[in-house]
Amino acid sequence: MTTILVTLHVTVCVLLILIVLLQSGKGAEMGVSMGGGAGQTLFGASGPATLLAKVTTAVAIIFMLTSLTLAYMSGNRSEATIMKDTVVPVEETK
Repeated sequence: MTTILVTLHVTVCVLLILIVLLQSGKGAEMGVSMGGGAGQTLFGASGPATLLAKVTTAVAIIFMLTSLTLAYMSGNRSEATIMKDTVVPVEETK
């Protein structure tokens, strides 16, 4: 279970980085990076803001949920052991 969750978390991290890097900055236009006016129609008339904003929100929520779940799982480790027949030495305090 932990392996699946860590794999999902790393994948979501990479996706979140890529999505944030795809978004244009404040005042920057998509046409600047695409080389002319043809790049401005890449995401349609509404622009990339609505599509990328929704995807960013969804991926950020998944990232937060996996982060909280991994933190909870690391704090609540089971007390079971595979060494049932061994005796743990106890130190005496003076």
